Amino acid sequence: MNAPSAIRVLRAGDYRRMPWKNGGGETVEIAVYPANAGLDDFAWRISMATVASDGPFSSFPGIDRTLSILKGAGMTLVIGDQPPITLTGETPPYPFAADVPTSAMLVDGAITDLNVMTRRNACKHGVTRHVITGRQTIQTAENSVSMLLCMDMAEITVTGGKNWQMAPFDALLCDHTPAELAVTAGKSAIVYEIVLTA
Repeated sequence: MNAPSAIRVLRAGDYRRMPWKNGGGETVEIAVYPANAGLDDFAWRISMATVASDGPFSSFPGIDRTLSILKGAGMTLVIGDQPPITLTGETPPYPFAADVPTSAMLVDGAITDLNVMTRRNACKHGVTRHVITGRQTIQTAENSVSMLLCMDMAEITVTGGKNWQMAPFDALLCDHTPAELAVTAGKSAIVYEIVLTA
């Protein structure tokens, strides 16, 4: 999972769009490693998708995933033989195995979700949903890749360094870079923190 050390902003208008593995919709790819990797050879992948109808999820052998609801009323997942679980915008990010048969039923209309996937033999991940009012500091580490995905207008400042104005769906990516990031929002802002480790 070695990658160049860097802190960079990813703008929503530059994300790559591609069809779902099962052809049932479109994915907006925020970032993937290695760069330009396909569905069969990525170590990690962070993307968003709009789900407009009920149906099965694509199967990804050897992949773990975490799902978060970004927009819409939510959806109910049926994962293998587990009891159904309903995810909404207020639900904590939900991790599960992407190679277990999974189907989704929408609660009330289309939703947009955040999907973080890692290959089990390559790395692992964690996703945290922050609701920030005013200012909050988030620390990144040298032995991980971290991303902050902003759902609302915010400013991110590296302590003692640069600052960036973030629009909705913009992201800040820290590749193996220890940094103290101060996130400031004029009103309540939702920020997803994604951490990827070997």
